[in-house]
Amino acid sequence: MGKKNAKRRAKAEAKGGPPASSSRPSVRPPLPLKTLPVPHSPTSPPRRFGTRGAAPWAARHAEKRAAEAAARLRDPPRPGSARATLRTPAQADRIKARIGELHTALGRVRALRKNLPDNFFELGRALRHIADERVFDAKGYATFEAFVERELDLGKVVSLRLARVPEVFQERAAKEHGLDAVLAALGVLETAVRPVSKKGGGLQRSGLPLKPPK
Repeated sequence: MGKKNAKRRAKAEAKGGPPASSSRPSVRPPLPLKTLPVPHSPTSPPRRFGTRGAAPWAARHAEKRAAEAAARLRDPPRPGSARATLRTPAQADRIKARIGELHTALGRVRALRKNLPDNFFELGRALRHIADERVFDAKGYATFEAFVERELDLGKVVSLRLARVPEVFQERAAKEHGLDAVLAALGVLETAVRPVSKKGGGLQRSGLPLKPPK
């Protein structure tokens, strides 16, 4: 049979006609069916896909931890617990009040600084208040000198002298003489030698050496 079919095909090709079909019918594969995606039920929740490459339980674990943390934050911390110490430090209200007071004082100092020759006495009062009440420790400074050196643009020496103006001078006299004269007078007072008393009475300058004992 195979030889006969081959001869028939050869004859058909020589005549120019279509090739003879084989006795076995050709079998074609079935066409693919076009299917639509199945819609989700309105009652079933949508599927949640996590980060690509992560474990399928990672998203559920993170949501559970977040819910537990939110529940802990809603409850008030127990007295003496570590969370209570971190959230409400000791004397929190006093610290806030001191910070607010220092912020107000610094704002007043910066406003008076714009017209220093006319407002130096009020500026000295503001600095005196910061030094006497030790408001500067709200920013962590141990001394008033360190505070004025880092926080003010007046210079350390000028700031310290301005803080002494309300103690040494009256307001009327200080304004009559002016800023330069007052600062110069304070400089003379700082460099002046103060007399100290001896046991036997009388005065002696601190710059002179004491007599050796007999």
